Amino acid sequence: MIDEGYIKFELEWRQGKLPDADAVAELNEWRKPLYDAGLIGQYHDIGVGFGNISVRSNNGQFVISGTQTGHLDTLAAEHYTTVTAYDTAANKVCCEGPVKASSESMTHATLYELSNEINAVVHVHSARLWRKFLGKLPTTDSTVSYGTPEMAEAFRRLYLDTVFATNGIAVMAGHDDGIIAIGRNMREAAQRILGPS
Repeated sequence: MIDEGYIKFELEWRQGKLPDADAVAELNEWRKPLYDAGLIGQYHDIGVGFGNISVRSNNGQFVISGTQTGHLDTLAAEHYTTVTAYDTAANKVCCEGPVKASSESMTHATLYELSNEINAVVHVHSARLWRKFLGKLPTTDSTVSYGTPEMAEAFRRLYLDTVFATNGIAVMAGHDDGIIAIGRNMREAAQRILGPS
């Protein structure tokens, strides 16, 4: 069952300025091949987009694709927003920009908190890769739902207790087709997804 498309945390969104142009350029350079590969897109039968990407910016903030932008083949600056603060325990994310942040923003935030070496996060969907790597790569528990404090904590545990910290790719067992990769930059994170076959 596809569990996708809506925000499960309290979102405090302030409509504001466009995100940093350099961050948007880096995101778009790697979002396009992910989209072309069908790893970011839309479930047409239910009209729900999937996949999101982000890069670290300043002061503990990060720029992330907006919610429900997966169906767009190319994004502009107005399709991204800046996550300015978050509180996992309170299940809350704050963002500022032209759109609301992705429903997976809390997981991205937690990953950036784990290491200063993590500067990019890619979340994609691939039924083929998901089935192939489920339980073989670091994998979250099947009872953990996307976009929740529990998912954020699951990735924290994977980072501390498995090879996820070094191989940078993990499977979301409770989020059909969901895979996350991290990297020192967007190139590294995206290629960790584009490379496995």
